[in-house]
Amino acid sequence: MVDINTIRQVKAFARQDGALMSLLWIGSFLFSVQMPESSMGSFLALATPFFIGFRLKQFRNYALDGNISFRRGYAYVAYSFIYASLIFALAQFLYFRYLDGGTFATTIANTAQVLTPIYEQSGMSKQDIDTSLSMMMDMKPIHWAIIFMMQNIFIGFLLALPVAWAYRRNGYQQQA
Repeated sequence: MVDINTIRQVKAFARQDGALMSLLWIGSFLFSVQMPESSMGSFLALATPFFIGFRLKQFRNYALDGNISFRRGYAYVAYSFIYASLIFALAQFLYFRYLDGGTFATTIANTAQVLTPIYEQSGMSKQDIDTSLSMMMDMKPIHWAIIFMMQNIFIGFLLALPVAWAYRRNGYQQQA
């Protein structure tokens, strides 16, 4: 039987932690776009599973007296990713629309130049590469934000599996 209060509790904590996770992602994105030579953006992005695992552990210990099922943990992590992705998509849209000034497009063009020989070796024609690049450059800010949002949600559903499994704890398990 589904307990509506349990769902509300999971969603409430997931909203808060999703907002915190979106701040982590926004910092990662800004470092990656503004200082691509720095590894700080990648470091912050790779910190996501550890951050959400820490927050899941806090939720488990604070709100659930140290016990959480895999299913509730999975729901918490998945909801956190959904909420974080929505906030992050809004922030990315605002960045691309008002602050970018072509920096992101320049980064993509430079990356495409470096990768063009690799794509050509794998069988793509120069015309296909140029067509793909021009299509990416013609995308509107809302399209970029939606693409990143969908990618983040998909990764969140996958990443929720090991995180929820690692932090599950039922009443009969030993306390760590």
